[in-house]
Amino acid sequence: MKQKPSSRRRRNSNKSILRLPDLEHAKAAVLNSLNSLDAKRGYRHAIDGFVDWYCSEPRLAFNRTVVLRYRSHLESRQLPPGTINLRLGAVRRLAHEAADCGLLSADLAAGIRRVKGVKKLGIRLGNWLTAEQGNALWQAPDRERLKGKRDRALLALLLACGLRRHEAVALTLGSSPAARRALGHCGSGWQGRPHSNGSRSRLGESRTRRLARRSRN
Repeated sequence: MKQKPSSRRRRNSNKSILRLPDLEHAKAAVLNSLNSLDAKRGYRHAIDGFVDWYCSEPRLAFNRTVVLRYRSHLESRQLPPGTINLRLGAVRRLAHEAADCGLLSADLAAGIRRVKGVKKLGIRLGNWLTAEQGNALWQAPDRERLKGKRDRALLALLLACGLRRHEAVALTLGSSPAARRALGHCGSGWQGRPHSNGSRSRLGESRTRRLARRSRN
């Protein structure tokens, strides 16, 4: 009989209402779990936007209903579906880390993770290369010259791993670990970041293997 109150206190130790210090602590946990500087910048911006909205007026709890209201708020701003889904993903990650830190009830965090994103209608904008176009781009540099071999290796990384331009420019002989980490993302579906997949990813992987064999010879 004496153990029931203590077990009840343990079940109720997690919070349902997060104050600003709790949100900042959970945000720090999210950012510390990320390795990419670009990912940290994107998640920080998304979480800061949610925290500003969440703290703009008193909320009953950080739960599924509040996140649904936040999704409606984002839709009312006429943001693109991809942007809305990225920000909702950051909120889900925030709830997950808050639950792991003991700041939020596990049931509330599970409810937040069940919030669905916005459907993407229409077609993607921009110039998306087909497998044939990617192959033509990779073959453009002269493979008989050292500079052409370097350019082909760089293009293979760009096509296979979805590297950003500034990431590709920053690659040097001393940054081979970064290149290996980039190659590890091939086909992995990194959180919210566009990358080549399917035939494009296989194209880049095969080209990279060929370049590696040629460099050894």
